[in-house]
Amino acid sequence: MDKQQLGAFLRSRRERLRPEDVGLPSGPRRRTPGLRREEVAVLAHISTEYYVRLEQGRAPRPSGEVLAGIAGALRLMDAESDHLHVLAGTAPSRTGLHRRDVRPSILALLERLPQTAAFVMSAAFEVLAWNDLAAALMEDFAGLAPADRNLARKAFLGPARPDATLYGIPDDAEFRHGVVMELRATLARYPSDPAVIALVEELRGGSPEFARLWERHDVHAAPMLTKTFRHPAIGEITVDCDSLTLTDRDQHLVLYTAPPGSRDAEALALLNVLGPESIDATRPR
Repeated sequence: MDKQQLGAFLRSRRERLRPEDVGLPSGPRRRTPGLRREEVAVLAHISTEYYVRLEQGRAPRPSGEVLAGIAGALRLMDAESDHLHVLAGTAPSRTGLHRRDVRPSILALLERLPQTAAFVMSAAFEVLAWNDLAAALMEDFAGLAPADRNLARKAFLGPARPDATLYGIPDDAEFRHGVVMELRATLARYPSDPAVIALVEELRGGSPEFARLWERHDVHAAPMLTKTFRHPAIGEITVDCDSLTLTDRDQHLVLYTAPPGSRDAEALALLNVLGPESIDATRPR
């Protein structure tokens, strides 16, 4: 049970709600945002004293029934409710290291996917494996040190130019917000993993934007169904984005495809021929 993180998460969820969100009258002007602690306690059918102690990090581990009541009172989404149980220590927690080794069958699959840019990403946003089309669309990961293949680090600590975006993605702010939410959930699953802890601390110290988003305690990320890349040689390419969870190793297989016969499918086919060298050829000498 991570008492301090549990308390901070409960406060952040309580402060985002308005009385009318849970069927309560707004009443007189409030001095603080969100619901009052006693209101959450009433909605969760627990004592106000116990709920206050939970937020202050002084309460013993709550039961599953109490957590369910609090999740309902705070109108938590499924991902948020799961995160609540992990912080409270009532859900399975991976206390070791996150996996970086990719199954051989997945490595073989990457090379057999036609007209699909595909890569495998760890729970800490490390690109672990990729096919040639992914390298042509994004960058040649083989030429990077393992630490430089981390998409979270690239998104927040990349080039400092005002116009710089991750792989030319115009909606990379949405991606960065999703990174923060996923990393918070990852840290809850691997609270003793030095690599995860170090990455979060590096990002908090090096990026004011990451630090600001981190303090929101959000863990529910909406999936990105499409993504547009501005490729230096081909121009804009819009792809369908699918992320498949490899549950046994807590990894993601990310697939970028385009509808058959579309201009974007033709652009992917051209990239498949040009390979990663198409990016290198556009770089200043």
